[in-house]
Amino acid sequence: MMKLMKTLATGLFLGLVSTAASAVPMNFVEGTHYFPTTEKLATPDDNKIEVVEMFSYTCPHCFKLEPEVAAWKKTLPENVHFVKVPAIFRDSWLELAKVYYAAEAMGDLDKIHSKLFNAIHVEKRRLTSEDQLLDFVAEQGIDRDAFKKTMNSFSVKAKVKKALVMSQTSGITGVPSFIVNGEYRTDASTAGSIPELFQVVNFLIEKSSEK
Repeated sequence: MMKLMKTLATGLFLGLVSTAASAVPMNFVEGTHYFPTTEKLATPDDNKIEVVEMFSYTCPHCFKLEPEVAAWKKTLPENVHFVKVPAIFRDSWLELAKVYYAAEAMGDLDKIHSKLFNAIHVEKRRLTSEDQLLDFVAEQGIDRDAFKKTMNSFSVKAKVKKALVMSQTSGITGVPSFIVNGEYRTDASTAGSIPELFQVVNFLIEKSSEK
């Protein structure tokens, strides 16, 4: 009986130690787990902390990360504004960025976002040119001509230009990458792993909140 009680007490103690350890915020180091952006990026609302996920539809890591990002987003505090931004490092990514922002403008982003990822990475379709992408969009029941017009509209071009500038001036070198409040950037490789990536971003959100 005494041996059983001792075993239970030991287990309880270890459980408390484990709980206490998990409650202690991790100390991530600038220059190791995250870096400052090359230059401070403007954010749309001073009362909100902006978290940007830079991604590309052609990136297999971005595709695999999608469910985890969706789950993590639900845990964010109310003062955090999360937004996806299509990174642009090559011409074909420019067309994909236009599709993203056109779909957003037309209210069709939920309809095609995951399907576009799936078409590229599961169905192995080549979707790089404007015509190929418009054909794909039409397959989803979206008016091809209206979508093309929106893709080439001034508002979409302005957002694409902003995404291009962010890709070039933030200091990110690949995707998926996260930018917190226009000041800090990190990715899975820098953070150490996918779970640590979200921990680092949460750490940077808290760090930005304290300013």
